[in-house]
Amino acid sequence: MKKPAPLGDQELEVLRYVSDHAPITVREVAEQFGDPRGLARTTILTVMERLRKKGFLNRDKEAGAFRYAPAVAQPEVLQGLVQNFVETTLKGSLTPFVAYLSDSRGLSEREMAELRRLVQDLESPKEG
Repeated sequence: MKKPAPLGDQELEVLRYVSDHAPITVREVAEQFGDPRGLARTTILTVMERLRKKGFLNRDKEAGAFRYAPAVAQPEVLQGLVQNFVETTLKGSLTPFVAYLSDSRGLSEREMAELRRLVQDLESPKEG
């Protein structure tokens, strides 16, 4: 994936909701996600259209209404967001990120196992 356009907090929340409930209409997102948070339908529409223009959502017309779905798999979106964070906030240095992980005692056994696997992948010689 090319470097993703930056996402605001609200955009990320809406993207996660759409990803979990796709395909879904603006009206459904507004009723199920927006209303409980005090967000107007027009706000939801604006956010979803911004996400579409940034390449995160696709839409198809079905029975007179647009139904939105993620254009990119959620793990790929999250990886891009982490990459953007490391490059912009940490100026490319992974050391502060790894230090944060080592200080964080809230990692599950599954997360620890995944981190071990990733480190093993980093340590193994690359083919080609």
